Amino acid sequence: MHTTTLLLVLSLTSTFLFYVFRTPKLRRNGEPLRRPPNTLPLVGNGILFLQDRHKLFSWFVKCEKLFGSETFQISVPSLPPGVVINDPKNLEYVFKNEGIFTKGDFFKRRSWDLFGNGIINADGDLWKVQRKAGLNFLSNTNLKVLTDVALPQYLDDTIQDLQKKDPESVFDLEEVLHELTTQIMGQMAYNLDIHNSDPFSKSFDYASGATGKRFQNPLWQITEIFFGEEFRDSVARVKAFGSMLVANAVEARKTENVVEKKTSFGQMSGSLINSLLDTIDDHQMVADAALNYLSAGRDTTAQALTWTFYLLMRNPDKTQAARLEVSDYVGPSSGRFDTSKLHPTALPYIAAIFYEALRLFPPVPFELKQCGKAVTLPDGTFLPKDAVLLWCTWAMNRSKAIWGDDADDFKPERWLENGSLISKTAFEYPVFNGGPRTCLGKKMAELVAVQVIATLVLKFDFNPIDGKERVSKNSLTLPMEGGLPCRVKSRC
Repeated sequence: MHTTTLLLVLSLTSTFLFYVFRTPKLRRNGEPLRRPPNTLPLVGNGILFLQDRHKLFSWFVKCEKLFGSETFQISVPSLPPGVVINDPKNLEYVFKNEGIFTKGDFFKRRSWDLFGNGIINADGDLWKVQRKAGLNFLSNTNLKVLTDVALPQYLDDTIQDLQKKDPESVFDLEEVLHELTTQIMGQMAYNLDIHNSDPFSKSFDYASGATGKRFQNPLWQITEIFFGEEFRDSVARVKAFGSMLVANAVEARKTENVVEKKTSFGQMSGSLINSLLDTIDDHQMVADAALNYLSAGRDTTAQALTWTFYLLMRNPDKTQAARLEVSDYVGPSSGRFDTSKLHPTALPYIAAIFYEALRLFPPVPFELKQCGKAVTLPDGTFLPKDAVLLWCTWAMNRSKAIWGDDADDFKPERWLENGSLISKTAFEYPVFNGGPRTCLGKKMAELVAVQVIATLVLKFDFNPIDGKERVSKNSLTLPMEGGLPCRVKSRC
């Protein structure tokens, strides 16, 4: 009996070890792919991926310098085989073949609790219907309302709050910028007064960080049994908020208490929540989509602006160049001017500052896809069905092969040619993703950023409290660890 039990245990253990620790070799033109530094026997890169994200960024940069555009294999026990791509030609192929490279079960299992059936998780027809709703909301009519009415109104509130601050007091600029984007999205997208200090915001921040850790921890399903209570509570609060967004919109439609074209923001073509209700019957799915869009609309823009001002504080010569451009444009009466006139085409240097900040601190530093079927990349790399394909935007944006020897420097001038803003292809500069999944809010983010940066650099001096290098905290996006503490002084 004991012998039989022992043999059974050994058999089960052997089977377990085979499936957990097998690391199939992936090949390019018949030759095995190289493995990166710090690849260990059995555990592969698993331990490496458990470290803090900002350290992981540095490792990906090290790999990019070592491998250049060469595709290399990574492995984590119990997960599908995976590769990292740095070659823009490979990334172009991925962007253009949405039907082959999908979100996949690998991504969805980890992000499902937070994002559900929202557009971040969706593929196929479900993705298309949510994207259509987003396109309807981000119409030219609504973008004009954003730049001419909504943003100037909330930006003026932000200016007044900053002017009241004691020049010697310390405050968190990231919090200020997050409040600005949260209020704009709340009113324009959901007809609600939403604040960054609301419990929902804090719960979402925590849940996003915990979800991000799932992608680094292959044993997350086990560890969350013991340490996941706060995550579960946070997700419950986020979901309750999503249900409230839908219930509020449904009630407004029934009672006709809210007529969108008569909002304080003028002739809007429709809110996002009503666009979603018009195209999706399932209210839970509407809630998931609404939460996905809320995160994308407020978090990424606020975080990008935070890193922008961090870079400007560390590069006062760039700040001065920005002020000169804005003051030349608005004229001598710069103490009081119409912020709605501040557009990217009118202020190319300000736009270049934003693009350069996005290059160095991309709001979504990693992207991954899963192969829906076996496929061969343009460089000859063969990927079996279900293989995971990853690119690190953070590392690609620091590639000297793409950006030159000064790739690590904050240099807005690289985006200008003869005084005009130039562009890069999505597969060279994948900050806004690419192909069919190009970020819907790209234009909105650019319009908000230029108006905010131009106004605040002209009206205020921001000074960091120390010379400490800021890093990101764990999240699905790129929030700043500890915020951006600084002091502010009015200039006019």
